Amino acid sequence: MPELASEILTLVPKSFTFWPRLTLFDFIFFLYFSEADSLTIKPFELPLGIKLWSKELSRQKTLPCEGYSFAPLEDTSDSYRFTVATTPEKIPVLFRELCGSGLDEAFLILEYYRNEQPVSKGEAAMPEVFYSPYLPVNELFSTLEPYIDRLIHDGFVGFGLANNRSGTEIFYSEEKVLSCFTDNHIRTMNHLSRLGIKHVEDMVFHTDLGHDHLSLLCHDRETLPDIFAGMNNSDLDFVQFCGDLVDKLGMYAVEETLSFFLSKREQDLIEVALDGNPAFADVAAEDFGAILLDWNDFVGECESGFEGDLEDYRMGLHLRDIIDHVVSNSEPELGQKILDIIIEPDQKFRQILTDCRKRLDPPPHKATAEATPFWYQGVVGKQGFTLRRDLIRQGWFRPHP
Repeated sequence: MPELASEILTLVPKSFTFWPRLTLFDFIFFLYFSEADSLTIKPFELPLGIKLWSKELSRQKTLPCEGYSFAPLEDTSDSYRFTVATTPEKIPVLFRELCGSGLDEAFLILEYYRNEQPVSKGEAAMPEVFYSPYLPVNELFSTLEPYIDRLIHDGFVGFGLANNRSGTEIFYSEEKVLSCFTDNHIRTMNHLSRLGIKHVEDMVFHTDLGHDHLSLLCHDRETLPDIFAGMNNSDLDFVQFCGDLVDKLGMYAVEETLSFFLSKREQDLIEVALDGNPAFADVAAEDFGAILLDWNDFVGECESGFEGDLEDYRMGLHLRDIIDHVVSNSEPELGQKILDIIIEPDQKFRQILTDCRKRLDPPPHKATAEATPFWYQGVVGKQGFTLRRDLIRQGWFRPHP
């Protein structure tokens, strides 16, 4: 055994930054058996924010390693989900590689635990999610540069870049696993290969083992790498540096009540469907996913009490007109996918409509699939002062002769 330990130590890369803080069990994590059954060293340095349980390492036959897996993305015919485990220093390069030269702008996604949350026993706390406006990709990378190491290493932070119109999403989660949605899996494989990240059959990720999440403030100062040496506790507090980033980019909190992905091909089909009708041509080039989210938000406002005027209310109904036109003028599979995405807000809107025997007014075009779309039958029950005033002026509450 001493001879084996001595031989192993000679194989440890001299550039391995965090060697002084390794325990024996940490070191076992870097060992795995190759297909040839020969003992091999493959450095796989976890971020500071993840600490594997020692007992998991001691009993695990197949240990996690650097690599990736990929599979077709659910509910799409042309897109894939890549799941990647790699060392922290490769993450910034990987983001740039995956964005490529064709992505001019994107928005930043940031997840972190801004406040302590009351949770029921057995339930996990959920991070708050923030989006930035669409910005040039180079500007986003420039803004992220002073924060990137802290975002990568802190175990309570996740971040990513997305462009819904191009069907691009790259996200490095608080679990410190990178996921990527793409319609060009060959190009993505090439990017990963150039960074020495290989496809691994039956990939075992560190998330498959028991582990703890650690913030940067959980570590003793003397164990932190040099990149954090000049930072004080406030600099290392994820609530502080994430809050700074939110303020700097004008980010806003979002509630991800709808979860979906539209590929670039699907977005292109949607654009063609909208561009073919003058009533919708002005929104053809927009991100259709944002329209779905706006409809969901409108329904939420109506549930709690709509405070806008009648014109605002009609604009909300127009969102559903746009969706209906796409559903009626797209491939059946895409149309059904869209209906499945909005099934919950549609059901909620039906439930909060009153006086459904009356019609608010006819849609401003003849593009809807139904003679009488449900969203025009009746009006929401919780009306704010302004909407109720406008409905009175229009004669909505006048009794039928």
